[in-house]
Order: sequence, then structure tokens, then C-alpha cells
Amino acid sequence: MVGTANGSSRRPITPRQAFRVVNGGQDPSTRSGPGSIAGSDCGAPVEFTREEVDALLNTKIRTKDKFNLKEKSEIMMVYIKKLRMCVKWFQEFEGEITFEHEKLKKLFEAAEKKSNEMEQLMNAKEEELNSIIEELRTNYSALQEKFTQEEAEKLAAIESLMVEKDARVIAERSQASLKEDLEKTLRENETSNQKVISLNDMYKRLQEYNASLQQYNSKLQSELNQTSETLNKVEREKAALMENLSDLRGYHESQKDQLVSTKASLEESLKIKDALANEVGCLRGDLHQVREDRDRQLSLVQELTTEVVEYKECTGKSAAELSSLKTRSIELEATCASQIDTIKRLEEELAIVEKQLEVSDLSSVETRTGYEEQKKVNSELQMRLAEAESKVIKGEALRKKMHNTILELKGNIRVFCRVRPLLLDDGVENETKTISFPTTTEAIGRGIELVQHGQSHPFMFDKVFTPQSSQEEVFVEISQLVQSALDGYKVCIFAYGQTGSGKTHTMMGTPRSYDDKGLIPRSLEQIFEARQKLKDQGWKYEMQVSMLEIYNETIRDLLSPNKPCGTESGNKQQYAIKHDSNGNTHVSDLTIVDVRSSKEVSFLLNRAGQSRSVGKTQMNEQSSRSHFVFTLRISGVNESMEQRVHGVLNLIDLAGSERLSKSGSTGDRLKETQAINKSLSSLSDVIFALGKKEEHIPFRNSKLTYLLQPCLGGDSKTLMVVNISPEPSSVNESLCSLRFAARVNACEISIPRRQSLRYLEPRLSYG
Repeated sequence: MVGTANGSSRRPITPRQAFRVVNGGQDPSTRSGPGSIAGSDCGAPVEFTREEVDALLNTKIRTKDKFNLKEKSEIMMVYIKKLRMCVKWFQEFEGEITFEHEKLKKLFEAAEKKSNEMEQLMNAKEEELNSIIEELRTNYSALQEKFTQEEAEKLAAIESLMVEKDARVIAERSQASLKEDLEKTLRENETSNQKVISLNDMYKRLQEYNASLQQYNSKLQSELNQTSETLNKVEREKAALMENLSDLRGYHESQKDQLVSTKASLEESLKIKDALANEVGCLRGDLHQVREDRDRQLSLVQELTTEVVEYKECTGKSAAELSSLKTRSIELEATCASQIDTIKRLEEELAIVEKQLEVSDLSSVETRTGYEEQKKVNSELQMRLAEAESKVIKGEALRKKMHNTILELKGNIRVFCRVRPLLLDDGVENETKTISFPTTTEAIGRGIELVQHGQSHPFMFDKVFTPQSSQEEVFVEISQLVQSALDGYKVCIFAYGQTGSGKTHTMMGTPRSYDDKGLIPRSLEQIFEARQKLKDQGWKYEMQVSMLEIYNETIRDLLSPNKPCGTESGNKQQYAIKHDSNGNTHVSDLTIVDVRSSKEVSFLLNRAGQSRSVGKTQMNEQSSRSHFVFTLRISGVNESMEQRVHGVLNLIDLAGSERLSKSGSTGDRLKETQAINKSLSSLSDVIFALGKKEEHIPFRNSKLTYLLQPCLGGDSKTLMVVNISPEPSSVNESLCSLRFAARVNACEISIPRRQSLRYLEPRLSYG
């Protein structure tokens, strides 16, 4: 009989315990064997314990009678059957190990793929952070430039305040002397009383002006403090971002080193895998050889069985045959012993292979742990990226706020003066120059003097352009106003001046000349370029264009497909001007065109220019006989900032004022001149009423002033460019234009409103 261990109980073992039997008592956490093993030929499930396997390997075949070959053959059959079951058990575990190995290989390939993707994502995030830092540096330099500019303006305001204080002291002294003289001559001269009253009024105005300057100075000081705090805050944020960036770069390098080590361990695991595969192949070959030996032994047992039967039948055979049978039996015992040694050796080799597989499993677990850590780092980087994006949005809002503050400090109605160069047709080379530009520190770039009949008339404006100034220099000064239209404000820029002073050249420029492009084409290029840049920040803009002219107090649609040419009044369409509660201006039945590029607007400008009313006078070969109004409506939306803005850009080329005696207009030209002068006179009345702060402002006296009511009434950022002709024969008209511009520059209006609103439900903000 086959012996077992000392009284070991036969209890079923689990696949994990069965695996421990094969693996020398170790318990890998990532594998399990099959639930049951089919052992016998009858299909009955057989399970082994470790004690049973050890007992099976240590079994020695013993019989009561060593010459009883039948009993010995039956014991050998049972023993070989159990060995077959054990080998089959090991074959199934071998298949399970192969399956687990393939599974681990797929998991490792997936982990390597995810690691590569994470590395690419980290590189992309690093590039985004670098771009954000560059933008923050650009914003910081822009803020420094704006701070320097505000400091210079503050110093200029302080200097003007000191000048006003000196003037006030001189006025007080003159008032004291005049009071003494008036007490003596009060009854003799009534005109002196009027002078004293006028001087008192002047003194009061000086006091009021001084008080306003003090308020302006305090306001500048507060704005300076706020700007300094903002700059300090931006500097701290910049330092924090630089530290975060350095930390991220260090961590990125460490992740790269870990990835290199992981790849090296992967290569070693692959080498170990190949070696294990070779060893498994060798083991399979040895197992196949053992099976062949087993089959040969079975055939020998069968032969011995037949021989035993024959031996029983023929007991009278010779002893020589019996001795040969004993010899064969001894040989079979030796063969079985050698087979047992071979099985033990194979088991030891299989245990070594299992240990190597366990090491490979540990390396795959370490790879998975590194992937989890890398996943956490990725989430932290995403959070930091969200914080950086929120800081960029806040920086953009701060830029808009400071940009609007600078424009408000410069005044809501600003006035520029531009003197056109002398033309060959002017013929004034030998005549005395009537216009000069002061070179003092206070007046340089802002002052202009006009000489009439030997008397000098000085004027000061926000900016004065000499005849040598280019179109580019003029546009640079108004580019900030154009930017305000994209930020959600109403902006109005109009050119004023006499006929032939260069208004249309300033606004439209010279056709097909890049350097001589006017304010309107350059403004459109800036707006569409800024729209493309703001697109990266989440802003989406829609643009609409309309163009009209006011001719003889009649509105004409220059983009209407049914517009008649020339100055004939064949179009009886009536257009009404309406202002809503939000300060928006609408003209009924006016053609409005959606545009997507500056080329489309240029085409519409050429089309409108062909329909505009022009005529020839003695002062100008191509004189504009109407007021041209170009309107660009801008609607922007930013879903990430939850904001929507509505801006309007009005660019107006007014018709030129002229004297009938000088222009020589007759007939239709006379009617046009009278209508132009009347509308410009109404504009002057509106400016005077605004300057005196009267309760009633006569906006409805003309179509032009009623159309410009939001621009002049304080709901828009307005700029007037007064154009001057340097001809000595035009000195009277130039003086009138400069005086009118000075009154416009002295007007005080309310602060314009930005049309911006949040249109989405507020979302949770992180960081």
C-alpha cells in the first residue's frame, strides 16, 4: 500500500493554499489556483494538502512478499495514478501562472502608456504656465509705465496749481488796490463799479478753480496710492508664481527620474520574463520526458502482469526465469526512484521560477504606486492651473479698470488740435506765418498761438499736432479711446474745422496709401486685432456697422441698396432719431450690416464714400457738403468671466464751416452752406449751454446735435479733433475754430457708464 504522513487528516485546501504547496509555503497576493482538481479517471474531484503531497513524494513501495509481482504491480499503478493527478494539477497551475503573467504584462503596458500621456500633459502644462508668466510680466511692465505716466501728470497738475496760486495772490493784491481807488472815485465814475464787480467775480472763479484743483490733487494722490498697492500686490503674486514654477520644475525633474527608473525596472522584468519562459520550456521538455518514461513503465507493468499470469499458469517453469523477473523488478524500483528524484528536481526549479515571478509582481505593484502618485501630482497641477487662470482674469479686469481711470483723469471731452501742412496751391510762401507752437515746458505739445492783426492769441489743448505730424502719430493718441469701445463704453470721435482744413483726410486718409490711412481705417484694424487676441481669453465679439450723412437737415442712409446718387432728393425715406433709457441712440429704418473683418468694413466705407454728398467751392475742390457719421456697435460675451459688454464707436466727419463771401456759394451750394453753418451754430449753442451748466440744453435745434446728444451729454467718452488751415487768409476762421474748441475743452460732464452685466448664474470659484 501507499503510505501517508503520520495520521494527517484529509482536508481540502484552497487554490491559494495549493499554490503555497508548490511555491515552498509562500503566498503571493495576486494569484490563485483553480478551485478543484479533477484527479481520477472516474472524474471525481481530488484535492491535495501539503502533507499529502509530501507523503506522496516520500512514499516507498513495500510489499509483504517481494516476489509477489501482482501486488507490487497494483501498488505501482496506484502510485503512478496519483503522480499523474499531481502532474495534471501542476499543469493547471502552470496555465494559471501563464494567464497571470499575460495579465500583468497588459497592466504594465497600460501603466507605461498612461505614464507617457502624463509626461506629455505635464509638458503642455509647463508651457501654459510659462506663457502665463510672460503675460504677467507684460502686464507688470505696462502697469509700471502707467504709474510713471500718472506721476508725471500729477507733477504737471502740481505745477499748474502753483501757477494758479501765484495768480490768485496777484489778483488779491490788485483787488485791494482797486478797492482803495474805488472808495475815492465811486461817485465820479460808474464804470469803475462794473470793473470791481467783474474782478470780484474773477476772484470767486479763481477760488472755485483753486478748490477744484485741490480736489483733483487729492484724487490723484488716492489713485496713486491705489496704483502703488496694486503694483505691490502684482509683485507679490509674481514672486509666488515664480516660486511655484520652480517647485513644479523640480518636481517634474524628479518625476522624469522616477520614470527612467521605472523603464529600467521594466526592461529588467522583461529580461527575467524571457529567462523564465526559457526555463518553463525546459521544464516542459523534462516533464514530457518523464511522461514518456511513465508510459514505458506502464507498458512494462502490463507486460509483467501478463507474465505473472503466465507464471501462475506455468508454475513449473525454470528458476532462471524467476530470477530474471526479480532482476526486472529491481530495475523497475531503481527507475521509480530515479523518477522521484527527477520530480523533486522539477519542483525545486518550479519554486525558483515562482519566486522570480513574485519579484516581477512586486515591481509591477511599485509601478502602479508610482502611477497613483503621478495622478495626484497631475490633479495638483490642474488646481494650480485653475488658480493661475483666475489670476489672469483678475489681471485683465484690473487692466480695464486702470485704463478707464486714466481716460477719466484726462477728461471725458478731450480736444486735439491738428494743423495741416501748407499745400502748393496755397501760394503763401512769401507771407508771414500766422501760427506758431510754443516750446516752453508747460506748452510743448499742447500749446498753439495764432497771430491776427499783430495780436497773439494763445490756446492750450490736450494735444496739438504740428503740420509735420503723421497719421500714425495722431492715431497713437486716440488708440486708448478705441480700446474703451471694446471694454463696453460708448466712444465718439469727431473732426471739426473750416472747409479745406483736412478733416476728411484726418478721418479717412488717402485711398490706397498705407502710411496715410485715417483714424477710421486704423481704428477698425486695432479693434479686429484686439478681438483676435481677446479670443484666447474667452471673449467672443460681434460687430455691426451703419453709415449715414446729415445733408440739409435730412438723414440719408449711405448703405441702403435703394440710395439715389448725387444730391437729388429722390429718396423720400424719413429717418427718426431715438434715444432709449440706457443712453443708446437708434435711427429708424437705418441699414445695419454684420461685419467679421476690417476688409468688409473697408468695402462698405468705399461704397458709402461714393454715395456721400460732395461739391466744388472756391475754398475746396472736393468739399464735403454733409456730416458723415460712422457707427460700429460691439457686443462681447465671456462665459468664463460671466460677463457681456456692449460698446459703440462713433467716428464723425463734420462738414466744414465757411463764409459765404469767401466760398462764393450760390444756388444749391448756398442752401448747403446755410444748413451746415446752422447745424454747427446749434452745436456751438449746445456747448455754451453745457459750459454754463444751464438746465435746458438745446439738443433738438438740429439733427446733428440731437444725434450727438449721448456723446455731448456725458454718456460717452468724446474726443474732438479741431483742424486748422495755416493759410493767412483763413486766420479769422481758424481763430473762431480755436475759440470754439477751447469752450468744448472747458465743458464738464458726468462720468460715462460701462455697459457690462453678468448674465450667467454665479459658479463656484476655486482657489
